[in-house]
Amino acid sequence: MDAEWQRTFRERMHSFELRPPASPGDVAVSIKIRVVSGCFHREHSPRAYTMIDSQLVKFSNDPELGFEEHESGPELLVYLAVVTAGITLAKSVIDLVTAIIKARSEGVKKGDRPDDPIELIVRRVDRSNEFREEIVLCIGHNESVDPNTIEKQLDKALRKIVKKDNADQGSAKKRNRR
Repeated sequence: MDAEWQRTFRERMHSFELRPPASPGDVAVSIKIRVVSGCFHREHSPRAYTMIDSQLVKFSNDPELGFEEHESGPELLVYLAVVTAGITLAKSVIDLVTAIIKARSEGVKKGDRPDDPIELIVRRVDRSNEFREEIVLCIGHNESVDPNTIEKQLDKALRKIVKKDNADQGSAKKRNRR
């Protein structure tokens, strides 16, 4: 992975983390919807972005959501609630991810180009400033989008990228008790 890109990503995440989370211990993550090849931005996907913009209006005052437009596709910066039972991603964020994927599909049907598949990716910078990334799934523009599958796959990938930090934190707590 390109070192310069990772530096830029770290800076973007650290900037987002200046926004206070809802609860102490929440973890900032990136949810990226990236086209496999080509572009997925306003210029080439105007129909999709019209639909995406209509969804984003609901989040205009939400300090726990950042929306970044990139040539390769949109990116959501969100806080993930870390609780004793595991992790929790807000239902509204899952709905937004699903809406973006559906908007891409509908946009292509209405003439947006290119029509390459998209990948759903989760990323973060952990406590030791290490970059982590998991590809959640790959979806073609003509494949159906199942919100339950998206939720389950997101949950699984997010658990993976947060898991090591939680294990490290538990070990540190045990050491500190001694």
